[in-house]
Formats: sequence, C-alpha cells, structure tokens
Amino acid sequence: MTTSVTRTAHEVSSRALGWLHAQRELGALPADSTAELGEPDSVYKPLGESALAASLVLRESAAGSTDLRLAHELIGFCWRQLGDGDMLYERLLRYSMMTDPLETYAPFARGGLRHEPLENLLAHTSALRSVRAVEILPNRRLAVANAARVVGLDPEGRAYDWATLTRATWLGATPEPWLIDWMTAYCLTHTVFHLTDWGARPEGLPADLTAYVTAWLPAWIDIWAEIEQWDLVAELMIVGCCLTEPYCTAADWERLARAQHPDGLVPRDGDPVPDDPGRRFADHQHTAVVAAIAGTLAVSRTLGGGTAAP
Repeated sequence: MTTSVTRTAHEVSSRALGWLHAQRELGALPADSTAELGEPDSVYKPLGESALAASLVLRESAAGSTDLRLAHELIGFCWRQLGDGDMLYERLLRYSMMTDPLETYAPFARGGLRHEPLENLLAHTSALRSVRAVEILPNRRLAVANAARVVGLDPEGRAYDWATLTRATWLGATPEPWLIDWMTAYCLTHTVFHLTDWGARPEGLPADLTAYVTAWLPAWIDIWAEIEQWDLVAELMIVGCCLTEPYCTAADWERLARAQHPDGLVPRDGDPVPDDPGRRFADHQHTAVVAAIAGTLAVSRTLGGGTAAP
C-alpha cells in the first residue's frame, strides 16, 4: 500500500508543480509594483506560496530531475519578480513592524537565494520589542519564529518561547475536535507546519498534540473531502506528512487525484472551474501549491521515514 501512496502522491505533486510552472507568468507582479503593495495578497503572497512549494521540492529532493528543474526555475522566477530580494528589503525598510518580508523571504533562503542587506535589516528589526509585540494570530507568531529559524536569525530556535507560542494556539489547547470549523482548521494546519518546519522536524510537535492530531486527522480529512473543500483537504494531508508516524492513505491520495484536472490544476472546491486562464490561476493557484507540497512530503516520508497508513 505504501507503494500506491508514493506513486499517486508523486503523480499529483508532479502535475501540480508542472501547472504552477506553466502558469507562472500569470502570477507576475504588475510592471508598476512598488514595495508599498497596496493589495499584497493579490500577487505578492501567491509568489511567496509558489516559492514555498518549489523550496520544499528542492529540500526533499524526492522528485525526479524534471521536477527539480521546474522547481529551480519556478523559485528563480518568483525571486526575480521580487527584484532578487530588493522589494522585500524596501518593504521592511519602510514598514518595520510588518512580518511578511521575513515570512516571504524564508523559502527563498531555504532554496539558497540570499539577500545580505535584507538579512542584516531583519536581524535588527527582529530584535525590537515593538516588532516582537505585534498583535497577530498565535499560529502566525509560530510562522515568524520558524521563518527566523529557517533564515538563520535563530538557528537554534532559542530566541522564541516555542512552548508558550504553541499553547496559545487552538491546537495547543487540545480542544473538543468536533467543534473545529473551516478557518480554525486552517489555523491548526499552519500550527503544525511551523512547529515541524513543514515536516522536517516532526519532533517539534509536542507528543500530546501529535496524539491528538493522529486521532482526529482521518475524520477531519473525510469531513472536508465529503464537501469537496480540496484546498483544506490538501493542507490536512500535509499535516499527516508532518507527524512522527506519517498518516498517508491510498484512499485519500486517490480521491485527490480524481479531483485534479488533466493539466495539473487542483480545484479549491467543488464549484465549476472558469475557462478564463487568469481567473483559473487566481482561484486555484493556492490549491496547486498545497497539493505539490503534500505530494512531495508524502513521497519523501513514505520512502524515507515513518510508516504509511493502510
């Protein structure tokens, strides 16, 4: 059964990565973009997401030579869109309290694309009490802490109180699992992502939270798959790959593979997918990202560590 999981996960991930690569120009920044980025979520954030997927494909090195080439080209495209890091530097210089330059920079740094002036500025701003006190969601605090660890600002993970940050999240309270809602589920997934650095450090998820997620993850995946919330399903499948004993089932992967389009697009939900290329990319780019990550980690974990579920 592990062989079936590995094969299907690789096929889904490879097609999703290929789609992201083929459509990458649709995610280019407008020519007049500046560091102010009036609507950062519209293009700037998706560039960082595509770079994240590419960086994890490169980190795991579980894909074939074609996928590794596409990942190199995709992350390079995203980096050039950000002026080889200059836009992140300018944004942090103007808006020192914002955490997104650090969070966006992390996957590029993971992929070997560095910007020394930005890192020097990050070292300064990250130490400011005002920046550390910025009021953001608890799982986002973990995102900042993990980004600092990845970039090298806090390689030993000692600058942040990880235990306190963890217990401040919804997951950290091990709450009634049947009360989880759509947005809380996304918060839960990101708590796991950042504690484990996207599966690289499964031990980063405390034992009691690992047991809690292991017990309830199958039900959560089934619930959101039943109503065709594929974006959230793929995120939950990433969570399964981040556990000490990875939860990766053939049934889940076959279900996601059936939802994927022949060109590699993975729909975010059960609604009709528009024909307009720009709208298709804007609506479904994130789901392709998480499908590529889920497949990459599933291949890596089933081949190299832990056990796949039957």
